Amino acid sequence: MTTNNETSEGIQIIVMGVSGSGKSTIGALIAGALGVPFVDGDSLHPQSNIEKMAGGQPLNDDDRWPWLATVGRTLADAGRRGTGMVIACSALRRSYREAILETAPRTRFVHLAGTREVLATRVEGRSDHFMPTTLLDSQFATLEPLGDDEPGIVINIDQTVPAIVAEAAAALTESSSA
Repeated sequence: MTTNNETSEGIQIIVMGVSGSGKSTIGALIAGALGVPFVDGDSLHPQSNIEKMAGGQPLNDDDRWPWLATVGRTLADAGRRGTGMVIACSALRRSYREAILETAPRTRFVHLAGTREVLATRVEGRSDHFMPTTLLDSQFATLEPLGDDEPGIVINIDQTVPAIVAEAAAALTESSSA
């Protein structure tokens, strides 16, 4: 029998970062390594947000708050069910992460960090995503990196995908057993 609340309630993780950082790919692989479901936060956006971003317009906070509430509820619900979950969500500002934590207080963040040059190359190479490269600068301008006092880890994406996943899974497993 476990006494760890994170384990009994299911691990709750947000894989965060700017567009092109690998949130969806890494998030799905971390979820697989931890044996929990994965949700791409983009699938939780209302259609109006998707249309706005596809049209080259950055979202404003009025666009983001309802989406962040949905992300938090989805994560908290999975925690209460005991299944746990990993969600890929940009969570660029501290206030956005705090909003998620209000609904899902056991959430831990995995911040995938990289240089603008590395990220621009990745975004330009994608053909199946609604976020154009032109919005990358607005995302960097919005980004408030994960603080030392926030629950989570920062991982440099300038390494192989297996190395990123192994580093994240090890850190998350270690912190959930502490």
